[in-house]
Amino acid sequence: MHILVAEDDFSARLILQRMLKEYGTVDVTVDGREAVEAFRAALNAGTPYSVVCLDIMMPEMDGMEALRQMRAIEAQHGIRSTQGAKIIMTTALDDPKNVVEAFKGLCDTYLVKPIDKEALHLALVRVGVI
Repeated sequence: MHILVAEDDFSARLILQRMLKEYGTVDVTVDGREAVEAFRAALNAGTPYSVVCLDIMMPEMDGMEALRQMRAIEAQHGIRSTQGAKIIMTTALDDPKNVVEAFKGLCDTYLVKPIDKEALHLALVRVGVI
């Protein structure tokens, strides 16, 4: 499995990377713009991401905008969101407004930090990648 983690906090990024490495290859980015560039590059190279863990509060471009752009890139390639990458919002924001906005942006599930290994595993099961 090819996994992308987009997280600006070093500790959170490292924890997610360690938890996810047992499931496949993990690439990391530090902001939304880098995440979108990596997402586009992987799709163009024929090695698309299976899973994207996307923080909301990041510099350069927030996770909500990155989510919209990733789904737009998939659409340009003729990939419907249900057939594309499984995007998991991984964020400290658990208010209803952000949750609803994320699902409107076509995320697959939403995890509130701090994220533990069991919650992450259950999310990967829920989205159907394991």
